[in-house]
Amino acid sequence: MEKLEKCPYSKKCGGCTYQGVAYEKQLKEKQELVEKLIGGFCKVHPIIGMKEPYNYRNKVHAAFGITRRGEIISGVYREGTHDIVPVDMCQIEDKKADEIIQDIKGMLRSFKIKTYDEDTGYGLLRHVMVRRGFKSGEIMVVLVLGSPIMPSKNNFVKALRKKHPEITTVIVNVNDKKTSMVLGDKESVIYGKGYISDELCGCKFKISSKSFYQVNPVQTEVLYNKAIEFAELKAKDRVLDAYCGIGTIGIIASKKAGQVIGVELNKAAVRDAITNAKINGINNIRFFAEDAGQFMLKTSAKMLEDKDAGIDVVFMDPPRAGSDENFMSSVVKLAPKKVVYVSCNPETLARDLKYFKKHGYEAMKAVPVDMFPHTAHVECVVALRRVK
Repeated sequence: MEKLEKCPYSKKCGGCTYQGVAYEKQLKEKQELVEKLIGGFCKVHPIIGMKEPYNYRNKVHAAFGITRRGEIISGVYREGTHDIVPVDMCQIEDKKADEIIQDIKGMLRSFKIKTYDEDTGYGLLRHVMVRRGFKSGEIMVVLVLGSPIMPSKNNFVKALRKKHPEITTVIVNVNDKKTSMVLGDKESVIYGKGYISDELCGCKFKISSKSFYQVNPVQTEVLYNKAIEFAELKAKDRVLDAYCGIGTIGIIASKKAGQVIGVELNKAAVRDAITNAKINGINNIRFFAEDAGQFMLKTSAKMLEDKDAGIDVVFMDPPRAGSDENFMSSVVKLAPKKVVYVSCNPETLARDLKYFKKHGYEAMKAVPVDMFPHTAHVECVVALRRVK
């Protein structure tokens, strides 16, 4: 493991709370936290860390602005504010993505592109987002503008691709609202096909600018493989992938299961999921653009009439806030034999495991996975089984 110099931005940026702490110590502390919170429910296996815990983020976002002296800056918002901390190279971000952002910053003056001012609403370039396919090497650049007109955009792309010929697509996203959201609703592709492809656990995925796709692909493979292993899938199992996003877990699980259903509220994600199933030639998976909780209630009502409508395994991968009681009560009504809970927040995980325990589900085993080295975040996979 290459030992990097201490990050010069750590005090100002606030992103990496474990900055300067030996990696082994970070893992030990995360393990202890997970054991403290959920060790009372089941055995917690040793945390799975990274061999190379640097430059792992393959989605990089930079905010653009200007200093009082008129100097163009790009970087991250200081924690809890909208003040930009200028960052040239970040130790946890993809190096190529950082280089592209720096070169865009260097090109703005010659193309007479002004950066956006949040206070006045003047200026054009608000953010740049770069996504890079870990296995494919394909690179997407998203230019987030305050208005739809970008002067000499074709020449801009040509100049940028001359510096970085590996860029495979460039998108203009328009965000003309006063909002803390990075991306707006309107988009146009100004170079390439408008998406990148990547491979995860032997399956191919199409990733658009707004697709939810884990930002650390090395550890995502570890996390998803553990989730599939914990499910102990059999050839006839009917599987429900709740919060399915662009279909990643469900598509990977479909190779071992009889039938898979993916449910996701975001319609664009469901369109991507359907495309991803086709790309992989998978016929035993269906996707629904619905609230997963409501979907499960309908399915459990159907089961009263048709025993074959039952679900054997539920995969759930909720946001940081954890799951809500409506959703969990829908899981309990559906009564799958097994639930595999993929968590990105051990505190809400502990709260949710308490609910499941009360309603007839026993946690069997858990394993923490370090998805975000140098930060305080830790992911965890838990296998639960129905005991009542």
